[in-house]
This record gives sequence, C-alpha cells and structure tokens, in this order.
Amino acid sequence: MPASPGPSSARVTAKAAGDVLEVALSGTWQITEPRPSWAALLNGSSPARVRLRVAEVEKWDSSLLLFLFEAQQWCRAAGVYCEADALPEKIRTLLVQLAASHETSVPFDRSESFLTTVGVATQDVLVKGRAILHFVGECVLGAQRLARSPRKFRWRDCLGEMQQCGAMALPIVSLVSLLVGVTLAYTGSIVLRQYGGDIYIADLIGLSMVREMGAMMTAVVLAGRTGAAFAATLGNMKANEEIDALETLGIPAVQFLVLPRLIALAVMMPLLALYANALGILGGMLVAYGLLAIPPTAFWVEMLSIVDLTDIATGVIKAGAFGLIVGLSGCLRGLQSDRSAAGVGRATTSAVVTAILLIIIADAIFAVLFNVLGL
Repeated sequence: MPASPGPSSARVTAKAAGDVLEVALSGTWQITEPRPSWAALLNGSSPARVRLRVAEVEKWDSSLLLFLFEAQQWCRAAGVYCEADALPEKIRTLLVQLAASHETSVPFDRSESFLTTVGVATQDVLVKGRAILHFVGECVLGAQRLARSPRKFRWRDCLGEMQQCGAMALPIVSLVSLLVGVTLAYTGSIVLRQYGGDIYIADLIGLSMVREMGAMMTAVVLAGRTGAAFAATLGNMKANEEIDALETLGIPAVQFLVLPRLIALAVMMPLLALYANALGILGGMLVAYGLLAIPPTAFWVEMLSIVDLTDIATGVIKAGAFGLIVGLSGCLRGLQSDRSAAGVGRATTSAVVTAILLIIIADAIFAVLFNVLGL
C-alpha cells in the first residue's frame, strides 16, 4: 500500500506475509516534502515482526531517518521485533546515534527476543574480553622489549609519573588511611569492650591494615585519582589524533605512553600501601589511647605479637597487583575512548569503575590463594 501520491516523492510499501510486515521504502525522501506516517501505514494492524528494507531510494536525508526511527520506537513500545539488517550500514549507524540522542519513556526494549538479547550480550562480552587480552599481551611484549633494551625506555617520563601518582597522592592517602584506622578502632572497641579484650584492638587494627585495608583503600583512591587521569590524558590524545601521529611515525603507543605509567604505579603502589599501613595503625593507636586508655607502647607490643613479615608481604603483593590493575584499566579505557569530549568523559568513568571492580575481584582471589598457601 503506497503512502504518497507522487511518483518521485517518498513512498512506503507494506506487505504482510503471515505475522511479518515487510516495509519497503523507495522514492525521494526530503525533509522539505511531506513524508509518510507510520501510524497511517499500520492502519490499526498489529504485526508480530517488522522487516525494514530500502528498495529504490533515489535520494534521502533526515526525513528517511525520522520515519525509520518512528518505526523502531513503535516496535519497542509494542514489543514487536524490528529487523533492520537489510538497511545499509550507514543508515543503521545514524539510527543508533539518533536513538542515543533521544530519551525514551519506554522502560525496557521488548522488541528483541530473550535469546537474541543474551546472544548479543555474550558476543559483546567476548569482544571486550578479547580486546582486554590483546592489550595485556601488548603490554607484556612491551615489557620484554624493555628488559632487552632498557636504554630506549623513557625513564624521565616514568619518573614524572611516579611523582604524580606517588608523592602528589600522599595528602589524600594520608587522610583516608588515618580515618580508616580510626573507624576500625571505634568499631572494634564496641565489641571488644564487652568481653574485656580491649588490648586486642591492636591485633585487629594491625592485621586489618597490613593485610587488607592499607592496600585496598590506597588502590581505590588511586583508581579515582590516577586511573581517571590516565584515561582522560590518553583519551584527549586520541581525540587530538596525537596517538595516530605516533603510530604513523612507527612509535608504539603502548611502549611510549602505557609502559611508563604502568611501571610508575607498580613501583609506587607498594610504597603508598606501606605508608597507608603506618597511618592506619597510628589512627588506631590514637583511638585506643583516648578511648580505651591503652598506652602506645602496650599497643605496639601487642600488635607485634600478631603481625609479622608474612602479613606485610601479603599486603605488598596485593598493592603491586592493584597498581597494575589501576594502570591497565586507565590506559585501556583511554585508548578505547571515542574521539569527542563526551567519549573522554565516558572513558574516564569506565576506567574508575573497571579498576574498582577488578580490584575487588583480585582481592577475593588473593584471599583464597593466601588461605590455601597458609599465608
């Protein structure tokens, strides 16, 4: 059923084949001319599936996109599967951008079946996992080249990154670690005072800070501070085509931009974790002295009876792994950023979320591994 009278104007032909409505577009689609209406085309019918295709479109502009967008929105609201694979790739790309720029009141896209949604999500996870493995492999190969020829490495850039992610992060790490120690001491004292075990607050603070909280809180702080900075910096460089220029000159972006940041974080994270341990223990010691009347000397002696070098080593190992995770997440999201200001913002947010998620997963794996090894 044609939707427009003119032979060269926008035309839409709908043909029902069972429960499938095949919609073919042809003619000339211009925003200055009237375009067919999707509601008039349906005429009250309710197909279970809509198949869109472009038959003989001579010339088109945003008028064609608006009609297709109207059709897709109706399919989403009605729970009808909309098949747009026959459309040209350029039109599908523009439709995705148009849908992203328009907020919809539809709470859930019901136009695709459950199996289709699961399949698309699984394929997306596999693609992203392959990209992460490819990036990690490039970093490993870059580290091997660095070990073979360390003179070619830009140590000055690495030292600059060490200053930014190490010395410049001391104020925020100090504040967070001190407050974490204070919070743990106050929380632990509530339980320990009920059983007359006030002195064991030293054991609680010492083990918690050295094995878990020191490395964990430092990693979370650096994920929001340094990981986001890495993603923003590399994202801006990609938007300004600086990374493309490096690749054109034969300079690998991983070797030139990523490795200095990874090495800086891998070196500074254990040092910051040790510093955070000391500040957290100091905060617990202050609370124990002020709230439980435990002298600092007694606190220190009791803590040394339970904390040994094995506990410190486990925290340092975790801190080094967390530093690599933060660096990899920030650099990966920065290199994957879109070439726009909005893309850089999304990459920065994604870097922080990815880093924190991987840190928690890695901490759980370390807990199981250290328990198996008896550490």
